[in-house]
Amino acid sequence: MITLEQWRALVSVVDTGSYAKAALALHKSQSSVTYAVQKLESLLGISAFEIQGRKSVITPTGQLLYRRALHLLQEAEATERAAKKISAGWEAEIRIAADIIFPNCVLLDCLDQFGQKSPHTRIELIESVMGGTTEALLTGQADLVIASTVPAGFLGRPLMHLRFISVAHPDHPLHQLKRNLTLRDLDSERHLVIRESGSKRTTNVLMAQASQRWTVGHLATSIEAVARGYGFAWFPEINISEHLRNGSLKPLPLDQGSERFATMYLILADPEAAGPGTLHLASLIEAAAEHICPWQNIQHNQTK
Repeated sequence: MITLEQWRALVSVVDTGSYAKAALALHKSQSSVTYAVQKLESLLGISAFEIQGRKSVITPTGQLLYRRALHLLQEAEATERAAKKISAGWEAEIRIAADIIFPNCVLLDCLDQFGQKSPHTRIELIESVMGGTTEALLTGQADLVIASTVPAGFLGRPLMHLRFISVAHPDHPLHQLKRNLTLRDLDSERHLVIRESGSKRTTNVLMAQASQRWTVGHLATSIEAVARGYGFAWFPEINISEHLRNGSLKPLPLDQGSERFATMYLILADPEAAGPGTLHLASLIEAAAEHICPWQNIQHNQTK
């Protein structure tokens, strides 16, 4: 009785907060969106919205329909993607969401290997931070995800264990103290941190409570700023290996807590519907990570 377009109109009105904004989001006229929702209400014999003052407010019945419609649309989109993959053989496009702390040299090499085997498969790489990575998974924006946490309802394969160290330029004031540093020493200097991506931002567990702080949007920006002497930061050691070798970054001699760790996981958005290209790319990433950082060695070290 109800078309997907009508359910989509209902969901969009709730998500955007008005018929006018929903029309813009759906690239339709406001009258067509209004008609679609009213037709849905008429066919079901319910009221999804009620007028309060000058605003249209969703009813409890509308809230129930919204949740069901959201699930229905997600399932429909997943079915369409799976059907396209099956009919096309190797996928026309693969979407990857990778937390920026994962070594990009590893990922780029894997994408290059994949491209040699399937040059016509388009790759969309979403470079995200913490919650933004899992949000890409939960909202269906990615087929393959590399993240430091595995959301409930998904399975993750451990890839590598990243070691974080705090660093600054060799001429930074913290290095000029010529002694082991405390958290109080860090509090007096500028801390470079990376803004969490995604619509819901939570506290970055790797952030020190420094009173001076620069928040930037990408790991590369933070590394460049610290290498120029503008502050200190915590970075995955593997991502700054070249800077450590050439001397533009130097580990801070912390009295305690000189290292922190994060485990990276590979997550398939829908293992049952994953196409051959997605599965092949996943295997390339796993093999590359195993070569750089064998998981067996990680587990052995954690038990020490």
